[in-house]
Amino acid sequence: MNDQNGFDNNGVYHYNYTSPSSDPWDRTPQTPPTPPQPPKKKKSGAGKVVALVLCCALVGGGAGVGGAAAYSALTAGPQGETTIYRNEVDPTAVKVKQADGLTPMSLSEIYAAYADSSVCISVTGMATNGWYQQPTAGAGSGFIISEDGYIITNYHVIDGANTIKVTLNNGETYDAKLVGGEELNDVAVLKIDGVSGLKPVVLGDSDDLVVGEQVCTIGNALGTLSFSQTSGFVSSTGREITMSDGTVMNNMIQTNCTINSGNSGGPLFDSYGRVVGITSAKLSNNGSSQAAIEGIGFAIPINDVIGIVTDFMQYGYVTGRPYMGITVGDVTESDQQRFGFPQGAVVTSVEEGSCAEKAGLKQGDVITKMGDADITGMNQMIAVKNRYKAGQTVSLEVYRFGQELTMELTFDEQENSTQEGGNQGQPQDPAPRQTSSGGNDNPYGGNGNDYYDPFSSFPWSYFFGR
Repeated sequence: MNDQNGFDNNGVYHYNYTSPSSDPWDRTPQTPPTPPQPPKKKKSGAGKVVALVLCCALVGGGAGVGGAAAYSALTAGPQGETTIYRNEVDPTAVKVKQADGLTPMSLSEIYAAYADSSVCISVTGMATNGWYQQPTAGAGSGFIISEDGYIITNYHVIDGANTIKVTLNNGETYDAKLVGGEELNDVAVLKIDGVSGLKPVVLGDSDDLVVGEQVCTIGNALGTLSFSQTSGFVSSTGREITMSDGTVMNNMIQTNCTINSGNSGGPLFDSYGRVVGITSAKLSNNGSSQAAIEGIGFAIPINDVIGIVTDFMQYGYVTGRPYMGITVGDVTESDQQRFGFPQGAVVTSVEEGSCAEKAGLKQGDVITKMGDADITGMNQMIAVKNRYKAGQTVSLEVYRFGQELTMELTFDEQENSTQEGGNQGQPQDPAPRQTSSGGNDNPYGGNGNDYYDPFSSFPWSYFFGR
C-alpha cells in the first residue's frame, strides 16, 4: 500500500511501497511508480545563445563534411582520380618592329627587336704575376652598329686581350679584331669579318634623356648569363665618376638598371628602343664594383663617343684630339706645405716645340684653371682638356714661384694614336705622378723612372747642386 509520497522541505523525495499481492511469498517483480519530476527551471537568454551556437556549429560541421564530399565527387575521375583544372590562354605575341624614335616600345618589343643586335664578348690574354706570366680570361658585352660587322664595346673589356671572340644570339661565334680603342672614354670598336646581313641597332640622342624615363639593357650578365635583359629608369644625368684607376668619366648616365660584371659594353635602350648609352660595370673610386651597389649603374652617353667611333671606323684613330705636349702630376699635401703650391696639376715636363712651350708653360708650373674650370688635380685637368678640339684656344691660369700668370694656349692635334698618352694610362703606385696629358711622352720627360723634383725648375736650384 502506498503511503503518502512527495518531496520534503529539503527537496528530497520520499515514498513507501507495499506489495499489492495478498500472498506474502509472491516475488513477482513489480514496477515502482515513476516519481514526479521537480519543476523545470526556465533557460536564461545566455543559455539560449549557447545552445544556438552549438547547433550552428554542428550544422556547419556537417555541411563542411558534406561539401568536401561533394567537391571530391565533382573532381573525381573515372577511377577515383582527382582532376586538376587549369586555365588555358593564348600565348602573348610580341610584334618585332624597328625603332622609329616616334613610337614608344614595350620591354618585350625592344628585346624581340634587338636581342640579335647584341653580342657576347670573350677575351683571353696573359698577365704578369711576379716572375712569371699566367693566362687570363674575361667577358663582356657589345652591340652591332653596321650590317658588315662593326661592334661597339667598352675599352676595358678588351684591354690587354690577345684574342677576342664575339658570339651572336644565334650561337655563332666569330674572331674579332680591334679597330681602335680609347681608354679615357672607355670605348672600343671591333670588327668581325665573313658575315653579312647583321641587324644593327638604331642610335638615339642621349641629350634628350630625362630623369624618370624608362631604360633597359641587354648583356652578358656575370659573363655566363648571356643575352639577359634588365630594366629600370634614368636616375640622373651628367654624373662625374672617378674610376678605381683614377680615370674621370664625365657626363655619365646614372640608372637603376641592374648592370653586373659582364654587362660592360652593352647597349642602353631608351623607351623608344634607341641606343642612348654604353653600359659600364668598371670599378669605381670606392673600391667596389658598381654592380655590387644595388640600384646604381652607369652608362656612357652615346653622343659623347659616336664621333670617336666614326673616326676609328674611317681613319683608325681619333681626329681632332687635343694635345698639349706636357706631362703632369698631382700637387701633394707635402708640396703644399713645403713649397706653398696651390691645388692644381703640376707640370713635370714640357715637350720642345709643343703648344705648351709656345704658350710659355715651364716645368714646375702649377695649372690652377683651364677656361672656366678650376683645376684640382691631374685627372681632372686631363678630363677638362678633352672637352676641347685641336685648334681651339683656351686660357690657362698658372702658379709659378709665388706669381699667378695667365697665358693663352692653342691645342695641337694628337697624331695617330688610339688612346690618350699612349701606354702611360693613369697613376700607379708607388709613383702617383706617372701619367701624361698627351702623345707618347713618358712621365717625367725621361725614361719614366726619374723622380720629379719641384726645385729643379727654381732659379736657385743651381746653388743647391740640383
